Amino acid sequence: MNRHFTFATVVFATILGIGAVIPLSQPVLGQEAPDGGLSRDSVLRDPDIPALGNPNGDVTIVEYFDYQCPYCKKVDPEIMRVAQEDGRVRIVFKDWPIFGAASIYAAKMALASKYQNKYPEAHKALISAKSKLTETVVRDLLEKAGVDVARTTADLQANQNAIDSLLARNNAQAEAFGFQGTPAFIVGTFRVPGVLDAAGFKQAISDARKAAAKR
Repeated sequence: MNRHFTFATVVFATILGIGAVIPLSQPVLGQEAPDGGLSRDSVLRDPDIPALGNPNGDVTIVEYFDYQCPYCKKVDPEIMRVAQEDGRVRIVFKDWPIFGAASIYAAKMALASKYQNKYPEAHKALISAKSKLTETVVRDLLEKAGVDVARTTADLQANQNAIDSLLARNNAQAEAFGFQGTPAFIVGTFRVPGVLDAAGFKQAISDARKAAAKR
């Protein structure tokens, strides 16, 4: 995680205590990135990642996460509950497997499950896992969640290049934002590194809406 990117539109939000985002006059994401850097659509609306929550929500939360990250596991119920209660939040989970081979395998299998429309089930099964992940554990968890593991494995092989490319994009974005680990978030167009609780997510969503209303 030593690569650095330069892009003119970056202004970083910071965290005060647990998740209070300082509203900024300029968002972290621009509409376009002609120099090949980050753009709003590339971060918020990658067509290869299924959106959860409300797909038509007015605020998008992007989480860069790892299925073996204990903080990601802790925050997942919070983010899902806030999105459900709010009703207008769109969630995009971006796999950033930085905890080794088992994390990479879990990420790839979860992403491959989308080809049978089982991504939400796969994500929930893996992020809720209590035991250390191995390839065997991943397959067992997916099977118990109703995912056809044989088909998922075949879909992974058939779409290996697309999935590898997606993970590379996620990694490049996380590095470009300067994230140091998981979880890390983009809420609306603001960068939010670190763990948030329900109150923090609600504040970040509110700040994102206020910023959007000013544009």
